[in-house]
Amino acid sequence: MDAGSGHLVWAEQRLADGSVGPGVRVFRHGSAVAVASPGLSGRDRIAVAGEPGDALELVPDVLREVGPEYRPFGDAELIGALVRGVPGLEAGGGPFLWMETAEVPATDAAGVRWLDVRGERAAAGLFHGHFADSYAQPGRPGVRRWAGVYGEDTLLAVAADAWSGAGCGFMAGVVAHPRARGRGLGAAVSRFVVEALVREHGRAALMVDADNAPAIAAYERAGMWGRRFGAAGVVRR
Repeated sequence: MDAGSGHLVWAEQRLADGSVGPGVRVFRHGSAVAVASPGLSGRDRIAVAGEPGDALELVPDVLREVGPEYRPFGDAELIGALVRGVPGLEAGGGPFLWMETAEVPATDAAGVRWLDVRGERAAAGLFHGHFADSYAQPGRPGVRRWAGVYGEDTLLAVAADAWSGAGCGFMAGVVAHPRARGRGLGAAVSRFVVEALVREHGRAALMVDADNAPAIAAYERAGMWGRRFGAAGVVRR
């Protein structure tokens, strides 16, 4: 797959032996590729790429095969074409960025470390109070490990290695305590996790709301670049 297909690689959730993850199915038609991946970052998803004409023929067939609960996602222009051209498909939520990098961050993440069980319990409290909507939270399926940074005895910022697969590590659940915001700690935990993911998988990626400028700036400081993405879903009657 080419350099613009990181979301396809991620959706495959490949194992160390090169096989796709449990329940993952890959479909092709002409230039279009669709990877249906169950329970990926909190949802059943279909990563889509290719020319719009081919995708318009492929995606309806995939939805009939895997079921209407799956949500296509990919480049915003392609998803827009699918919403306009596939009956019963509607835009799902606001635009977001798919961000990725294959480069190790240029600066160190001083003070950040992988959390132990006690640290993960503290992270759960951080989410309960300040980011309850996050798909990635301690103890949830697909969340592998947490990195964090402390101030005295208080956990101030965390980020997770979650839903990573061979060829594409994934970062999620980046949150900082309100009193610690503006100190660059979100960027620090991001750099730490990105470095680990790139070294292990060759690529690190994440998804972030397109209007979340502070978070995007932090991820850019970790060396990531973004593309505008969209998602769609089958209209519920």
